[in-house]
Amino acid sequence: MTYVIGQPCVDVLDRSCIDECPVDCIYEGQRMLYIHPDECVDCGACEPVCPVEAIYYEDDLPGELEPYLADNDAFFSTILPGRSEPLNSPGGAAKLGALGVDTPLVASVPPQGEVAG
Repeated sequence: MTYVIGQPCVDVLDRSCIDECPVDCIYEGQRMLYIHPDECVDCGACEPVCPVEAIYYEDDLPGELEPYLADNDAFFSTILPGRSEPLNSPGGAAKLGALGVDTPLVASVPPQGEVAG
């Protein structure tokens, strides 16, 4: 089981969850953050600090956000546009920094407002 970041995070990129994560398992795409399902230890520290309530425990994911469960996994397990191989389990987000790429699902979401920076 893991926590999942859904559509409300698109174009927000607040990063409060990254600051709270004790295992560095939240990675930054171009428009959204992603939780690595194998690196997450299910501590839940990220969920209450999310300003847009985009983070859910896998079993509590609202129906309209269910596609984001597979999408978060796909961010790590598939070859994303502009990359030559999947990320797999890089062992920590801090050493990679912002990756500048998103899954096709996130890339297809209409702009949600101004990107935080």
